[in-house]
Amino acid sequence: MNARRLRRRCAARLRDLRLPVPFDIDALCARIAAGRGRPIHLRAIPGLTGVCGLWIATDAADIIFYEQVTVPPHREHIVLHELSHLLCDHYPASLSLADQARLLLPNLDPALVRRVLGRTGYSCEQEREAELLASLIRQRAHAEATVADRLRTALDGGHG
Repeated sequence: MNARRLRRRCAARLRDLRLPVPFDIDALCARIAAGRGRPIHLRAIPGLTGVCGLWIATDAADIIFYEQVTVPPHREHIVLHELSHLLCDHYPASLSLADQARLLLPNLDPALVRRVLGRTGYSCEQEREAELLASLIRQRAHAEATVADRLRTALDGGHG
């Protein structure tokens, strides 16, 4: 897919996405979860090997794992990237139960896992799409926050 077509697809998805103002990643996850009819859980894990984030879809919920040892803007981008895979309905090749158990930490029952959506399972095109959509969401979220902050300040009589 060429860059122009990819940008149009991401822009269309972004138009349909209502972002919370002020922007909050947890509120966005809750909004997307409500629309999908299934919860989204965010889980920090230290030392994710080979990836910064990972989306797991179980029978009951979507779980987004992200690298624990990172700064808040990077955490937000990782979560937005994984949410973008979810929003774009990406499906990678399946991993074996043994690989799932290895990736998902020993305390997560591999029998619950329906599919593993990680960077290693996506095509380059899916990665570009998720990365572009995550960047566009973040750009819009922070632009809207800036406008909302200016409006709030103006309504408060200029006192921050």
